[in-house]
Amino acid sequence: MTHDVRITAVCASVGFHGENTRHGPVFTQEPSDSIFPLSIDDKQVFINCNARGNPTPHYRWKMDGREIKTESDPNFSLVEGNLLISDPRVMDHAGVYQCIATNTFGTVVSREAKVQFAFLQHFSMKSRNTVSVREGQAVVLLCGPPPHYGEIKYSWVFNGQRSFLQQDARRFISQRTGNLYVAKVEASDAGNYTCAVRNMMTNATVLSSPTPVVVRRDVMGEYEPKIEVQFPDTLHISKGSSVKLECFALGNPVPSISWRRADGNPLPGKIKINHSSGVLEIPYFRPEDAGVYECVAENSRGRNVARGQLLFQNVEHLHWVQTLKDAHMAIDANLQWECKASGKPRPAYRWLKNGQPLTPEGRIHVEDGRLTISSITLLDSGMFQCVAETEHGAAYASAELKVVASPPDFTRQPVKKSTVMQRGGEVVLECRPHASPRATISWWRRGELLQGGKRQTITEDGTLRITNISKSDGGRYTCLAKNHFGTSSSTGTLVVKDPTKIIVPPLSLDASVGQSLVLPCEVSSDSSLSPIFKWFFNGKAIDFNRQDHFEMIGGGFAGDLMVRNIQLKHSGKYVCMVHTEVDTVSAAADLIVRGPPGAPESLVVTDITDTTVQLSWGSGPDNHSPVTRYMVQARTPFSIGWQTMMRATVRDLNPWVDYEFRVVAINSVGVGEPSTPSKQTRTKAAVPKVAPVNVSGGGGARGELVIMWEPVSEEQQSGEDFGYVVAFRPLGSSTWIQTVLVSPDASRYIYRNESIAPLSQFEVKVGVYNSMGEGPFSRILTVLSAEEEPSEAPSRVWARAVSASEIEVYWEPIAPGSSSEKIIAYEVLFWEEGSEQSEAEAARVIDTTALLSGLKGSSAYQIAVRAQNSAGLGPCSHALNITTKKPPPSQPPGNIEWNLSNSKIFLNWEHVKAMENESEVTGYKVVYRQNWHGRTSVLETNKTSVELHIPSGEDYLIEIKALTEGGDGTSSGPIRIPKMSSKL
Repeated sequence: MTHDVRITAVCASVGFHGENTRHGPVFTQEPSDSIFPLSIDDKQVFINCNARGNPTPHYRWKMDGREIKTESDPNFSLVEGNLLISDPRVMDHAGVYQCIATNTFGTVVSREAKVQFAFLQHFSMKSRNTVSVREGQAVVLLCGPPPHYGEIKYSWVFNGQRSFLQQDARRFISQRTGNLYVAKVEASDAGNYTCAVRNMMTNATVLSSPTPVVVRRDVMGEYEPKIEVQFPDTLHISKGSSVKLECFALGNPVPSISWRRADGNPLPGKIKINHSSGVLEIPYFRPEDAGVYECVAENSRGRNVARGQLLFQNVEHLHWVQTLKDAHMAIDANLQWECKASGKPRPAYRWLKNGQPLTPEGRIHVEDGRLTISSITLLDSGMFQCVAETEHGAAYASAELKVVASPPDFTRQPVKKSTVMQRGGEVVLECRPHASPRATISWWRRGELLQGGKRQTITEDGTLRITNISKSDGGRYTCLAKNHFGTSSSTGTLVVKDPTKIIVPPLSLDASVGQSLVLPCEVSSDSSLSPIFKWFFNGKAIDFNRQDHFEMIGGGFAGDLMVRNIQLKHSGKYVCMVHTEVDTVSAAADLIVRGPPGAPESLVVTDITDTTVQLSWGSGPDNHSPVTRYMVQARTPFSIGWQTMMRATVRDLNPWVDYEFRVVAINSVGVGEPSTPSKQTRTKAAVPKVAPVNVSGGGGARGELVIMWEPVSEEQQSGEDFGYVVAFRPLGSSTWIQTVLVSPDASRYIYRNESIAPLSQFEVKVGVYNSMGEGPFSRILTVLSAEEEPSEAPSRVWARAVSASEIEVYWEPIAPGSSSEKIIAYEVLFWEEGSEQSEAEAARVIDTTALLSGLKGSSAYQIAVRAQNSAGLGPCSHALNITTKKPPPSQPPGNIEWNLSNSKIFLNWEHVKAMENESEVTGYKVVYRQNWHGRTSVLETNKTSVELHIPSGEDYLIEIKALTEGGDGTSSGPIRIPKMSSKL
């Protein structure tokens, strides 16, 4: 079994080495657990190992803890760091290998790699004993595989057949032992059985000697199942593994095999059971798959159960949580390294130095993954490795310890060459040479040693601090560093400048929304310095590229802030900050922006009546200017926008209407934002107060009194169940006739009574009501009842056929004084002869003439006319017979020729000859126009040729039609005449 160790030394060594940096070996490739097939053709095996280092490392190898002598052993040789095994043999070369890399800085060892060889030897050719068995009895044939390594697959061959023996409910081959199990022998089972073993890595197959099986004729009786193949009582399975359980029973009759869990839970859905039910496979094992599994063998004689427990083994592969970093340390310093690995079971730790176990003694202390070495010396330099181990594998982390002994050196960190400070300030001059062991530090100025004093102090790490600096402190300062190996110095200059002061600071101001102002900021500073101005608003730096309202003005020693079109959001603290090379100063001012008030809050509607409500609210922000008054606004579903109502108690509302209210605050600056609208509030219902308007009437059919009015708007209906009360009485009567209309949308009522004389006078009024009671009536007005339909027909009706599709009809109007009727229109009825008048089409006109169109050619029509007034239609005139003219020819003008010359077009065409049922041609119509959209011109002629005068420069489209009394004939279709040159 191989183990996957996830973290190798190539990951564990965190320290980075440049190409030219000299350092100890670090593995970039380590050997890993491997299985090699021995049947490969080249008979060579490579085990990989590679490390980087400067100088280049050299390599050694160990096998099973003993060093391999590559110089003397012909089977081993090195190819760079890799180990080459020639002609490998199982007995000699399988084992645990480890690579060792060494250079002048030390030695590291790789992880241990288990190397195995897959092989398969031949069976012994010794003949096998004959097996004699009774029919109905069970038999087990032993395979006895030869020595091998690697995954093996077992099969059996029966009587030398080319195909392998197939397993079924009666026959089973165990892949653990290779044995063949026959639950109940039949007569046909007699013959020779050969065990075939195949190595899945080398692909080699070997066959055993045949085992003869003889079946005796004495039949064995039935017996209960006997489980011959079963899985272990306890199995430890790691997460993600695949486990196969074998179970097979002997018996007569052949037993059936089934599987179950002892706790009654269903089997996992992912399980696989082979065709003979003898193998249960659980892939991707998880904790919930653990438990007791049972194999049940059953036949008619009884049953038997085999069980085993699968235990979840929580194995977590090793991985580093904390690893090692290379250490470059001064002599006499203390080293502390710690490595941490995570894994289950919990790992143990050991430490190596240059590939050898590190023994804790004296200055060296080891506690699990922690290594401490006190007062290190040059001899402690080398390669160190932390090894974390569990029973499943090991992980190696490596790092290099370099112990440095050197004289003081300022090359990497010299004293700062120039330090500029303000007068009265404090300066810190650092002295940090590289030295091992640490150097002692002293400071010098003008050849004198600085001893420290009231204003000068030298700290333990060699830093010089000077407070309350004056101009006389300026000059060159030298740091002198000494240790056992030498002395070195570094010098820097201190420059003292006058401090910066803000002489015109910004002042706190008040402003109103929309104004602009300037916040000043002017400084005095050392003339050699260039001040940099920055402005902050409420703690955030102002970005002048993104802020439209802000602009920095001025220059040199002034950096004023211009704020344009001030808004409420600009209230707050403004800070002017001035930076120079030596100091920073700042000044602050507050800006208060006054604006219209904010929206009132928490608007509540109470005390609702039919026409009033009470409003209350909380004040919003006054934006630095007191609120002087509030304005109440309301709207309904019927209003256009918000209506202003200047009271907290809102009056004169309409009953039974949904209102929304809002409040607007006003101060000396202006009108603020409105509050959030209230929820919709419906006023209480009341008796309607508004009567219908625009009451009128008249018209209708004979015997009808028509009364009309303008409906009352929903806003003024004041309650539910709104309707109308219509009242009327003959003029001079004292008794009102009333009727109720329940629809609020009603606008018309018709009273029908045959006894009403035409144009009788009635007094009419319309009232309103709702669920709360009756409201007012409209004023009384007089309305006439309907008049009588016309009593006579139009006279002197005559007609003429205009064409094949049109007839003109004429008649005398009904004289105005002939009756009380007022004629408003005439209706002309026309129908084809032979059909009924009830099928007639009608044309309505207000004149005494009508043009009927869309008629059939050569067809007889009957025509009648009747008059209409507001009461309806009168009687028809006598029917008049008239026939439409023959239709025009369907043949268009043909053989059209044209010539173009001097702004003239000459057209010629053939005469159109009408057929017997068509109207005779009386002439021709020439229609012409510029392009498709030009103005159309028409020329009529009784000839078959025409001359047209047209301007040059445009295309022309021309059509020709025949003229007949039946109408225009079929068009020739558009003829395109291309535009003429203006030079013609």
